[in-house]
Amino acid sequence: MEVAIFDTYVKRREGGYMHFDIIVSADTNYENVLTFGNAYLKSKSIEKQSVSSRDCRFCHVQEMIPMWEQNILQQGYHIYEMEGCSIK
Repeated sequence: MEVAIFDTYVKRREGGYMHFDIIVSADTNYENVLTFGNAYLKSKSIEKQSVSSRDCRFCHVQEMIPMWEQNILQQGYHIYEMEGCSIK
């Protein structure tokens, strides 16, 4: 199965950025990708900010990595956290 990787940067109100990838099935609608990004922010208790098209850009397509598969099958996406995603 091929997945699409969307590189995402969200500016944090307290300063800095959250940098994460939204990983979805390659045939996923872009509006759903943004919805998934917003669900991720909500899961981090960051509800006053949102992921928009200027924050989230298509990066590339690649083969599925097994560790992503369960999340993609269950919820439609997997988040790969890179920088600034730990909420203290």
